[in-house]
Amino acid sequence: PAMILFLAALFVLLTGALVTALAGRRSWTNTAGPLFSVAGSVLTLVGSLMTLVDGRWEWMPSQAENAVLSIHLAMDPLSAFFCAVTALITGVASVYGSGYLNGHSHGKNLGVSWAFFLVLSASMLLVETAWNGIFFLVAWEIMSLSSFFLVVFDGEKPDVLKAGWIYLVATHFATAFLMVMFMILGSSGSFSLSSAAVPPAMKSVVFILALIGFGTKAGLAPFHVWLPEAHPAAPSHVSAVMSGVMVKAGIYGILRIVSLSGGPFLWWGWLLLIAGAVTGVGGVLFALAQKDLKRLLAYSTVENIGIIALGLGLGLIGMATGHPVMTVLGLSGCLMHVLNHAVFKSLLFFGAGSVLHATGSKNMEIAGGLMKRMGKTGAFFMTGSAAICALPPFNGFVGEFLIYLGSFRAFSVQYKAQRVLAGILAISALALIGGLAAACFTRATGVVFLGEPRSAEASDAVESNLAMTAPMAVLACLCLVLGLAGPFTLSLIQPAVQVLAGRSPFMDAIVRSAGFNLLQISLAGLGFLILVLVLRSVKNTLLAKRGAEQGITWDCGYTAPDVRMQYTASSFSDPVVTMFNAVLRSEKHLHRPEGLFPQSASVETRTSDVVLARLFTPLFTLAAWAGDRLHGMKKGYNQIYILYMVLALFALLLWTFFQGYAQ
Repeated sequence: PAMILFLAALFVLLTGALVTALAGRRSWTNTAGPLFSVAGSVLTLVGSLMTLVDGRWEWMPSQAENAVLSIHLAMDPLSAFFCAVTALITGVASVYGSGYLNGHSHGKNLGVSWAFFLVLSASMLLVETAWNGIFFLVAWEIMSLSSFFLVVFDGEKPDVLKAGWIYLVATHFATAFLMVMFMILGSSGSFSLSSAAVPPAMKSVVFILALIGFGTKAGLAPFHVWLPEAHPAAPSHVSAVMSGVMVKAGIYGILRIVSLSGGPFLWWGWLLLIAGAVTGVGGVLFALAQKDLKRLLAYSTVENIGIIALGLGLGLIGMATGHPVMTVLGLSGCLMHVLNHAVFKSLLFFGAGSVLHATGSKNMEIAGGLMKRMGKTGAFFMTGSAAICALPPFNGFVGEFLIYLGSFRAFSVQYKAQRVLAGILAISALALIGGLAAACFTRATGVVFLGEPRSAEASDAVESNLAMTAPMAVLACLCLVLGLAGPFTLSLIQPAVQVLAGRSPFMDAIVRSAGFNLLQISLAGLGFLILVLVLRSVKNTLLAKRGAEQGITWDCGYTAPDVRMQYTASSFSDPVVTMFNAVLRSEKHLHRPEGLFPQSASVETRTSDVVLARLFTPLFTLAAWAGDRLHGMKKGYNQIYILYMVLALFALLLWTFFQGYAQ
C-alpha cells in the first residue's frame, strides 16, 4: 500500500508538471501548481509514515532488476524518512510560493516555473527511492537541472545568472565523482543497489567518491561554495526547498553508501567529524559577516550541515569501536537534525522572503522596525531563530542534544582514547557553533525587526498575504510540536537508524533513557514559555487602563536622535568578525572623521568566501587558461580530426596489447 501511494504521488506531481507547462502564462497556473504539489506531498507523506512505522521494505517489482538501467524503486525506513521530510517541505513551500509569486512574477511564465518545481519534487523522491545506480544518476541529473532553472527564475539579473552557473558547475562536478563511484559499484556486473557488492579493496575509494560527490550537494566544506550563491538568488520558496530538503539528498547519499558498505572504517567517522566541525564553525562565522539576509541563511545551512555531519561522524566512530550508545545517539541526532533543520530553515527563508516582498531588498542594513508593521512575520521569524539556536522547547535543540549526549557518553563506558577524543571534538564544535549561532540570529532578528526603520521602504512595509503567513504559522507550530514530541520522534526514526547500524540489543534502553531526558528538558522549556506568556498577559491587564505616551529614550544630552544611531548589522557583528578575521579575511574600508567639526565618517566591511576566492577561483582561472591553449587543436580540418581518432585508436590498441601480455 505504501508503494502504491508513492507511485500515485509521482503520477500526480508529473501530471501537474505537464499541465502547468502546457498552460504557460495562464493565471490559474499559480493555483494549480500548489494544488498538485500538496496532493503529491500528502500521498507521499502518508505512504512514507506507513513504511517508517511498520519498519518494512516496500518494493516496486522490476522485471530487469539487474539490468544496466531499470526503473527499480524501493522504500526502506531510511528512504521513507527522507521522503517524508521532502514531502512535508515541498507541500508547504508550494503554498507559500503561490502568494510569493503573485507579487514577484512580473509577467513571467509561471506555468513553466511550477512545472520545474513539481519535477524537482518528483526527482528528489526518485533519488531517495532509486535502487538502480544508473537510474539514480538519471534522477539526480533531473533534480540538478530542474533546480538550476528555478534558481535562474530572475535570470535577467547578472548576479542571479552568475549564481546559477556556479551552481550548475558545482552540481556536475559532484555528478562526475558519483558516476565513477557507481561504475565501481557496478563492476560486479549489476547496477542494482540490492545486490551491490563493494570490492573490499575499493571500499574506501567508494566512500571518498561518495563523500566528495554527495558532500558537494550537501554543502560540506570546502565544496559548499555554490550554496551561498544559489540559495539567495532563487525565489524564497525555492530557497526553502533547496536549503531544507534538496541539500539533504547529499546526506541521504552518504548514509545510503554507509548502509551498503558492510560496516565503516574508523577513519570514516573521524573524517566526517572533522569535516562537520570545520563546516559548522566556518558556516556560522561567514553567516555572522553577511548583510544579505538570505545569504546569511544560506551560510547558516552550511553550519547546520556541519552539525548533521558531526552526528554522523560520531555514530560511525561508535559503530567502528563497538559503542552502541554513541552509535544510536549519534545517528539519531543526525537524522533528527535533518528533519528539524528542514522545518526551521524553511520557516526562516519564508520570513526572509516576506521581508523581501515587503521592502524590495534583502539588505538588512536598510530594514528595521518591521515588527510593528509585520507582526506575524516577525513572531514567526523569532520562533525560527529560537529553534535554530537550539533553545528548548523548540525543535532545534533535539538533534543537538542527542549529539551532545552521545559525546558525553563516550567518557563513561569502556574508556578508549579514540572515543574520548571524538567526544571532546564534537562537544567543543557544538558549543562554539551554538554560541556563534545565538549571536548571528540575535543580530538578524534585532536589526531587521526591532528598532526604527532605516529606510522609506521599511517604513512603508505591510504584512504579507495569507498564502505566505499561513505556511509560516504551520512551520512555527511544528517547531514547537517537534520540540515537545522529541521522545516520540526519536522512537519513530529508529527503523531508519537500524538500516544504518543494525539492530542493537541495547537500542530500546538507549532510546528510552534519551527520550526521558528530552521530555524533561522539553517540559521545563514549555513551563518557562508559559510563564513568560502569563507574565506578559498580567502586565497587559494591569496596564490596560493606563494611557500610553511616546517619548525619546535617554539621549545622553543629545536632543536629536536619529535612526543612524542604531546598531547596524555590521557594527553588531564587528567584534566577532574582528576576533576571527584570520579565518574570514574581511575587508574594512574606514573613512575617519577629520578636523574639529567633521562633516562625514563611514566604515564599510565586505567578507568574501575564502574558499571560493583562494581555491576555486584560481582553479577555474587555470582551467580557462588550459582551455584556451587547447583551443589551438581545433583547426577546422577534417583530416586533423581523423588523425586524432587514429592516434586514439592506436593508443587503445597498445594498451589492450600490454594488458593481454601482462596476463
